[in-house]
Amino acid sequence: MALLKLFGIVAFLLALAGLGLAIKIWGKKGGEFSGTCASNSPFLNKKGEPCSFCGAAPEEQCKKPEEE
Repeated sequence: MALLKLFGIVAFLLALAGLGLAIKIWGKKGGEFSGTCASNSPFLNKKGEPCSFCGAAPEEQCKKPEEE
């Protein structure tokens, strides 16, 4: 019974997190997240390499990749 209660709490928290992401996407113009590239984090990018996705340097804001 305790395991079932724990499963319900976990499912509720995951659903709440998903709802929060959906609201954030819905509220953003164009449905895009803002922010920097994760690979530009000093914790993840110890060598100071540019972003592998958009090419931004570690001190720059993420650049939106060119549309193909």
